[in-house]
Amino acid sequence: MFKKILNSLIDQPLLTSLFATDFFILLFHRPPFLFSLVMLGALMAMCMYFGQKLALFKI
Repeated sequence: MFKKILNSLIDQPLLTSLFATDFFILLFHRPPFLFSLVMLGALMAMCMYFGQKLALFKI
């Protein structure tokens, strides 16, 4: 499972770097409120994309 996640993140380096940058900016920095809402929306969209792409627990 861990290997499948890493392979998916390596296959799409642009989205992975955007995801990591967005996450760490929101975690360690206090951007203005509206900008942080936009960043949080982008982070959730990337999470949903990676969740659909990985589909780790297909039934």
